[in-house]
Amino acid sequence: MSGARGDPRRRLPGVRRAADPRTAGAPRAGAPSCGARAVVAAVYVPAAALALWSLGRTLWGGLHQPGIALAFGVLIAVGELVGTGSAPAAGSGRTPGEREGAPLGAAGALAYALLGAVGGRPTTHGVAQVVAVVLAAGLVGLVRQLARGAGPGPDHLARRVLSIGFAATCFQPLYNTGTLHAWVASGPFYPLFMIALMALTALCDAVLAAVLARARTGWPYGPLLRDELRALPGIGSAICATGVVIALATAVVGLWALPVFCLPLLLTQFAFRRYAAVRATYRQTLASLARSTEIAGYTPHGHARRVAALSRAVGRELGLHGPDLDVLEHAALLHDIGQLSLVDPVPDGATAALPPDRQRRIALLGGAVVRQTGAPAEVAVIVERQADPFRDQPVTARIVRTVNAYDDLSGGSAGPGGPLHALERLRLATARDHEPRVVEALARVLACEGRAV
Repeated sequence: MSGARGDPRRRLPGVRRAADPRTAGAPRAGAPSCGARAVVAAVYVPAAALALWSLGRTLWGGLHQPGIALAFGVLIAVGELVGTGSAPAAGSGRTPGEREGAPLGAAGALAYALLGAVGGRPTTHGVAQVVAVVLAAGLVGLVRQLARGAGPGPDHLARRVLSIGFAATCFQPLYNTGTLHAWVASGPFYPLFMIALMALTALCDAVLAAVLARARTGWPYGPLLRDELRALPGIGSAICATGVVIALATAVVGLWALPVFCLPLLLTQFAFRRYAAVRATYRQTLASLARSTEIAGYTPHGHARRVAALSRAVGRELGLHGPDLDVLEHAALLHDIGQLSLVDPVPDGATAALPPDRQRRIALLGGAVVRQTGAPAEVAVIVERQADPFRDQPVTARIVRTVNAYDDLSGGSAGPGGPLHALERLRLATARDHEPRVVEALARVLACEGRAV
């Protein structure tokens, strides 16, 4: 529900607004802090050191079994190129298939790290050559990503180098010295060992991904790590399983195993992309529906998009993740849709001055409209319960209520102190209308984004 608004298009000093729904929950503005730069450096420096050592040692000693190295290098490079697409907007509710931008390349890299034999003949490559081949193939995909301005960029390559280096370090020395054969010489123990190693590698990569995301965006680490771990049973398990199968099959049938066993993962990747496209289309439909109140003159221009963007950021600050953030964002987009039931628009879309029974009626009608869109029931519940006392609301509804009020108040304030004045008014209303925890989370998000100065 909307509170008192002035002209929302008036730009206030110290206030920056998102103009596109895809910026919902986007990385926070401003230069990274010293702590964030230190975290990124703590990942990049070991990755660069490992990459330089591997390249130097490989160039000095030459490639072992260059045909095998070339085959896996081509597979990884093709996987990186095929997996390169438009990067999803940060925080836009990525599907599990979007968390690993190049699953085929990742599976090929893991298979090469765990490769012990080809067609019954032992391999002689070591850790350095594994990392060098993966790095060279990864650079092919990185160059294209940077040229197109899309893709995960250097973070993705640094994670790949470190995770593959970990897997190769755990496997290659044990295999080449015969220790692994002595430990797990027969039965199911050898593939079980490889599966366990894959699980550890996937866990390491998830930790690195969450660490880098925390440094880049400032979002809480816990929800980011949970999001990465939730993705592991999906596309992550498919990548690990494909890597193990390729390594085991190549040891028996030779390099013909590469195209045969990569095809299922490639088809899975295309299926995930189609699913992601459907999700994107659905979200665009909701955004278009949210604009109907603006086009009809019931609400100011851009209000729904701003509330959705800021609500998602506040939700992350409070520890929400994954589907909960999607529900929150969709409800924030549609929170004013019930105003279409009014015969005469409320001036400036300000319904806070209406009697409580009318506010409740508008909220219920809005929820009914949302249910007709096929949106999840949770979205409709949030829209319906906007007029309830905040103590009776779910946390998502409290977030939408508070962020909506902030956009109303800051849009109508004049002068450089407008955002701070809006926050102070929200704090004064915490005993009645807003949960203090949500208001303080909003203040932290605004401070990090430079909106409240």
